[in-house]
Amino acid sequence: MDEKKIEDLINRYLSVSFSVTKRGESLMKDSIGDYITYDQCYTLRYIYLNQTCTSTELAEVFDVKKSAITAIINRLTEKELIKRTRDENDRRVIYLTLTDKGIDFYTKTEKNIQNLVKSFITSFDEKEIVSFIETYEKLNTILYNFKEIKVEE
Repeated sequence: MDEKKIEDLINRYLSVSFSVTKRGESLMKDSIGDYITYDQCYTLRYIYLNQTCTSTELAEVFDVKKSAITAIINRLTEKELIKRTRDENDRRVIYLTLTDKGIDFYTKTEKNIQNLVKSFITSFDEKEIVSFIETYEKLNTILYNFKEIKVEE
């Protein structure tokens, strides 16, 4: 592929990526309301799907510093959506689980998100959406495995 074509594709990618991300986050925010943030919602989702985890695990999964996860965990704990439980054998290890209130909140929020995604995903035929998701998963794998960005000076 020639350089001009690559540059045009990069510009299209950057433009649509920004637009989809911003619009998607805005629609998600409308679905989850003002009670929690987008990051807090994903944290609840991860804990719900895994039933229990540690803050270190969350930091690794979300690729952020532990201090960022601690802030999210503190806010979710204050809202009584998650609880911390110390490991009986190693008091340094703290497990995070959803409270009953957290489970109830998550399931209601997840239903709203499912309805939102369903409202636009049904605009595609099955073959298109499967192809898109497979391509998106491939991009995710590439980005996950990407170790170093080399910027030309």
